[in-house]
Amino acid sequence: MLSVRRCSRTGCTELAVATLTYVYADSTAVVGPLATQAEPHSYDLCTKHAHRLTAPLGWEVVRFEGEFAPPPQSNDDLTALAEAVREAGRVDRPVEAVPTTGTGRRGHLRVLPGPPDD
Repeated sequence: MLSVRRCSRTGCTELAVATLTYVYADSTAVVGPLATQAEPHSYDLCTKHAHRLTAPLGWEVVRFEGEFAPPPQSNDDLTALAEAVREAGRVDRPVEAVPTTGTGRRGHLRVLPGPPDD
C-alpha cells in the first residue's frame, strides 16, 4: 500500500517528492527521487526543500537531473486494505482453530488455501 509521506523539514506539511541521503565518507549529500520506502537514515523532502538544499562547507551536493514528481496515488491499494479490515472485523466470519506448535506456544502464522482451480 502506498502511504502519504510528508517533507521531513520541521514545520513543512508539503508532500515528499525526493529523498536526501548522506555519504559521510565522501562528504556528499545526495538528493534523488523519492525512495519507495522510508529509511531511518534518509530524509524525505518536498520540491522546494529538495531544490534549496545546501550542504556544509567542504561537502558536495549531488542532485537528480530532472523534475521531482510526486508518487502516483492509488485508490486500489487503499480499497483493498479497507476491504481486508472490514472482512477481518466481521462477527459472522468463520474462524478456524489454529493448531499449536510443538514449542508450547501458539503458532502465529498459518497457511490459507488458494483459490479453487477452474
